[in-house]
Amino acid sequence: MKFARSLAGLALGLGISLFAFAPAKAADFIVVQSTTSTQNSGLLDAILPDFEAKTGIDVRVVAVGTGQALKNAANGDGDVLLVHAKPAEEKFVADGMGVERHDVMYNDFVLIGPSNDPAGIKGMTNAPEAFHKIAESGAVFASRGDNSGTHKKEQALWALAGLDPLQGSGNWYRETGSGMGATLNIAAGMNAYTISDRATWLAFENKGALQILAEGDDRLFNQYGIILVNPDKHPNVKAAEGQAFIDWLTGPEGQAAITHYKVGGKQLFFPNASKVTD
Repeated sequence: MKFARSLAGLALGLGISLFAFAPAKAADFIVVQSTTSTQNSGLLDAILPDFEAKTGIDVRVVAVGTGQALKNAANGDGDVLLVHAKPAEEKFVADGMGVERHDVMYNDFVLIGPSNDPAGIKGMTNAPEAFHKIAESGAVFASRGDNSGTHKKEQALWALAGLDPLQGSGNWYRETGSGMGATLNIAAGMNAYTISDRATWLAFENKGALQILAEGDDRLFNQYGIILVNPDKHPNVKAAEGQAFIDWLTGPEGQAAITHYKVGGKQLFFPNASKVTD
């Protein structure tokens, strides 16, 4: 099943029809455009088998940055969108690309850096000030630079710090153009600072000399949302099956599955769907 999900991502990434690879009937699977953090953290591989066993609907995940996932979904390349950039998600719905947005879960972002901490940000709880100190020190910062939800959050924090990091591009500011796992690997190799969602960081195994240095700012809150791609815009969207997945993930069973997913005894995501919390 994991192979099928990876195959779906590869096929869409190459612009090849998924139907060329799928012996099953079209209604037997849905495509979920999602962010790399839901995949890198291991969450989707852990919880999707429960939904698939209950419904018989296979879920094929395309794990890319949020910006690319939104673009893919707007083009009709998928049935459901599961990402973490709320303003962009709300615009997606307002533009008629999606039917309705639902909160699913949250965690937070953390600032990662080398243990010797040349910028001196360890223990800080003011994220923009920490960003300012990193820039001031000239220490290397690895940015995803991919218009993902994490990258959007990073850009917002630089703006709050009153800085344009692109002025240091190619010098202390390095854009990887990659997902979170790859960017963490690059940061580990360069002893660089970066920003990560906590879930991917906790699941990341190649930490090297990196550690969490700054956290706890309310501005580091990280909300995830889920949206059915609008079948009125794209008739190929499997609306009934996609809605079944949304209802499951935002209902008691899906929310419990999110709660129970842990790495090293630590919970990575915290469910907050209104269908459960209202």
